[in-house]
Amino acid sequence: MTSMFGHNVRSDLLFMYVCEALVVFLAIYGLMAWGAGSGASTDLVHAAMVAAILALCSGLVSGASGLYQPPGHAFLARMLTGTLVAAVLLLAIAWLSLLAFPAAGEGSASSLLLGQILLGWLGAVTVARFVCIGANRTGLVRHRILAFSDDPRVAGAEASRPDPFEIVHLPAAAMSIADALRPDALRAQRIWAVVSADPAAMTPALRRHCLDASVRVLTEDELQECRLSRVASDRLSFDWLNTARGTREGRSKALLRRVFDIAVGLALILMTLPITMVTILLIRLDSPGPIFYRQERCGIGGRVFTLFKFRSMCVDAERGGTAVWAVRQDPRVTRVGRFIRLTRIDELPQILNVLRGDMSIVGPRPERPCFVAELGIIIPHYNDRACVRPGITGWAQVNYPYGASVEDARMKLAYDLYYVRNRSFFLDLLILVATVRVVLFQEGAR
Repeated sequence: MTSMFGHNVRSDLLFMYVCEALVVFLAIYGLMAWGAGSGASTDLVHAAMVAAILALCSGLVSGASGLYQPPGHAFLARMLTGTLVAAVLLLAIAWLSLLAFPAAGEGSASSLLLGQILLGWLGAVTVARFVCIGANRTGLVRHRILAFSDDPRVAGAEASRPDPFEIVHLPAAAMSIADALRPDALRAQRIWAVVSADPAAMTPALRRHCLDASVRVLTEDELQECRLSRVASDRLSFDWLNTARGTREGRSKALLRRVFDIAVGLALILMTLPITMVTILLIRLDSPGPIFYRQERCGIGGRVFTLFKFRSMCVDAERGGTAVWAVRQDPRVTRVGRFIRLTRIDELPQILNVLRGDMSIVGPRPERPCFVAELGIIIPHYNDRACVRPGITGWAQVNYPYGASVEDARMKLAYDLYYVRNRSFFLDLLILVATVRVVLFQEGAR
């Protein structure tokens, strides 16, 4: 794992992004330079700018289309669909880039040049993926963990995706921990981190040996946090929020985040205006009742606010005012409602909540007060998620499907508290990119 702005990024995915960006840049710039050599009017500086933009965006469109997810490699249909989506997104970026730097492509974004860029991108991505597969098989981008623990979680029993760690146990039964943690022994085995079931066994002297060898010392819970990008919420200390990034945001960062929310919110309103108008018409024609649905939710600090959504259920969905979890194939959902729920169009009115300051673009999902009161009693640290402003999308939403039970709420809390602990604009960017994938492939919708 590689720590970037507090968030643990899988080294194999980071290597894939860097490798893909480098190969895409060389391929696209080579095509444009070759065109210049054949007599076409091409400014090589502008060509390099276009190639650099596409190289940096290649990983973003691949992530947004699910090509960085394990299913993208395991299932042919998902991989082909993701490649098609990524190609469309990259073509749009290429077209805009050529308009911005017309000297890079004979003065216009010609269809022939766009076709060459697309073919070059496909070839470059294919080459980069084969390089990454080879690196993974040789263990080049996998971290070796020296474990003094019999906990099955350390061995990766709970990992739901290819494990980025290789667990190494004591080389010999008679070898002591002190012998295993000698700096030369750690370097010889290329150990990245040491995990011990007994923190007391890691004396200051042993920790110093690890430090000398540039080796991390992790607890079992910290290893799981690196592996799964979620925290063990039931094992957190009562004062863990004192060191969480989400509670230590200064005024300048808070102002910048607010400006970001408003800018993105206004942009989304303009971009989705045609979809919004069509949705309003369809809801009106499909079933009687209001177009918008208003519901009380808990925001930052437990403050209750009114959340806006497009109505996707019949008017009497909750008879008697009793809150009910949504289920698969919920009979209360209307015909239009089923579509807008699957595509997340019903969430668009929440942009108004963002502009009002009730919500942020990224953050834990706001829950209903009755559920918060119930879950706050059952699940430890559940109310800690309210220390940051709730969001339209969040780390739990892009990593876990729709929750409709207490156990689902417990699992989503593990992701929400990970976000609170490691909150940053970099993590927000990753969430926004992953949200595109979730919406496109209707992951976890019901």
